[in-house]
Parts: sequence; structure tokens; C-alpha cells
Amino acid sequence: MHASRGTQKRSAGLGLALLSAFAFGGSGVAAKPLIEAGLDPLHVVWLRVAGAALIMLPVAWRHRNLVRERPALLAGFGLFAVAGVQACYFAAISRIPVGVALLVEYLAPALVLGWVRFVQRRPVTRAAALGVVLAVGGLACVVEVWAGLSFDALGLLLALGAACCQVGYFVLSDHGGQEAKGREGRESKGGDGGSVEPPPPLGVIAYGLIVGALVLTVVARPWGMDWSLLGGTAGMNGTGVPAWVLLGWIVLIATVLAYGTGVVSVRMLSPQVAGVVACLEAVIATVLAWVLLGEHLSAPQLIGGFTVLTGAFIAQSSAPKPPSGPVAAGAGAAAAAAESELSAGRASH
Repeated sequence: MHASRGTQKRSAGLGLALLSAFAFGGSGVAAKPLIEAGLDPLHVVWLRVAGAALIMLPVAWRHRNLVRERPALLAGFGLFAVAGVQACYFAAISRIPVGVALLVEYLAPALVLGWVRFVQRRPVTRAAALGVVLAVGGLACVVEVWAGLSFDALGLLLALGAACCQVGYFVLSDHGGQEAKGREGRESKGGDGGSVEPPPPLGVIAYGLIVGALVLTVVARPWGMDWSLLGGTAGMNGTGVPAWVLLGWIVLIATVLAYGTGVVSVRMLSPQVAGVVACLEAVIATVLAWVLLGEHLSAPQLIGGFTVLTGAFIAQSSAPKPPSGPVAAGAGAAAAAAESELSAGRASH
């Protein structure tokens, strides 16, 4: 009986994780036609984040105590995982193919390990180092370095900026997790004995969207946007699609549904399994861009993309051995903690 329930739970969790990966992967495909129709990438990001924040307001009100208890985490999530990642990603896809931008962003786990090794000066496992090498080598194939970087250099830098924003989020999550562990340790040695619970992920997501919307309002200045474009059509590989339909997909499916199903799937699965499924996001985005936008990748780029995802998974799942004493957790643990609390390994899209 218990085994049957466990199997059903895992099956449902895998289904939700796949749905989340599909929803996240479709964000760039829906956003690019809007950008090509005349909307500024920052305006598209603002519409996405502000729309999702409005929908998540009831959740934010329910978890309003987070503003007092975790202000730094909420601010960091809003600045890095919402505003920073999405602004850089949408700006990148306005200049380079969707699949390429997302694969560059998947360097984030490798960059986290670089932070652990060279900033925190802590050793990393050989498997993790191999993951970094594979990710970097695969990226060289994706951007076709032998052709003198055939893609727009600024677009690649923007995609790399999205990866760096994810690193900032992982580091912040790692710091917050260690802070909680430190309190637990002090309490177990005779402190005040209160329990330390992780913040509710939906609450953090809701406030992250609100913070991101506020930041993007100042940066994007939506009052200067040409709102009439939303009443027109956007071209998707030669086919006209109502702009409001694409915007609705970005807000409802690629943001609200994607975050919600991602959080639930992580609760039903382990962070490691959910992380593996999350890697399919890049594959889904590449295939959708191929079919719907006509963005074809060459054979070396496809091989490079597979190598990037393999390296990213190895780097994310190979946590360094924690040293003795109250030192921060490893990069793999940071990513796992981030996914288990906030389902944010792909929170950017």
C-alpha cells in the first residue's frame, strides 16, 4: 500500500516537474515575437513580472510575516532571480537565438563552483570540476568559437549576465540556509530551543515577484511603453499571433503555473531528481524555438548543448565535502537548497 502510494506520488511529481519545465521553456519563445513586434525587452519583462505579482498578491498577504522575518532573502530573490535573470535573458533573446541564450545561462552551476573554489577558497570534488570543464567546453561548441563567435557579442554577454544573477541567488540561498543551521546548532547546545523552519517557497516567490516588479518599474519606465502593440499581432515564424495571447502565456503559464508546479514537484520528488528534469527546460526551449520560430541549431551546437546540460547537472549534483566547523555549504548543496526551498534553479524564466 505504502509502496503504491509512493510510486503514485513520484509519478505525479515527475508529471508536474515536466509541466514546469515545459512552461518555463516556453517563455522565451512567446516573448521573442513580442520583442520583434516593437516592445522593448525590459517592457516585456515588466509586463510578465507585474502581471504575475498581481496574481500572487493573495499569497503574499497570507505570508506577510516574511517581510519581517526574511527581508534580505526576499530582496535578493526579487533582485537576482526575478528582475536580474529575466531582464538579462529577455534582452539576450532579442539578439541571439533562444536556445543559445538559455544554454549560456546554464553555466550558473559551474560559476557557483568557481565562487566556492576561488572566493571561498574551498576544495571542490573532481566530479564537480569535470562538470565545469564539460559545461565550458560545450558552451564553446554552442557559440561556435572556431567561427569567431558568430553570435552577437552583447547578446552573449547578456545571457552570461543572467547566469551570474543566478549565481548571486544561489549564494544568497546558501548564506540564508547556513544562518538557519547556525541557529539550530546554538539551540541544540542549550539556546532558546525554538525551531527554525525554511521560508514557505510560494511566499518567497510572491514577494520576489513584487520586489522584481518594483525594481523593473523604475528601470523599465512602463509609462513610456506603446500599449497599442498589445492589441495587435506578433509574427511567429510567418504566422500572426495576437500579442495579448502571447503575453497571457508568459504571465499565466510561463510564470505563475511554472513556479507553482515547480514548487510542488520539488516537494514530491527530491531536489536532485527535480534538478535533472529541470535540465529539460533548455531542450524544450530549443525545440520550441526550432519549431515555432524557425531557429535552427547546427549539429555541433546540439552536441555542445547536450554537453553543457551534462556538465551543469554534474556540477550541480556534486557537492564539495563540507569541512569541519560552521562553514557554508558547497555549491551543489546551495543549488539543492535553492531548489528545495524555492524551485529556483530555473526561476529565471
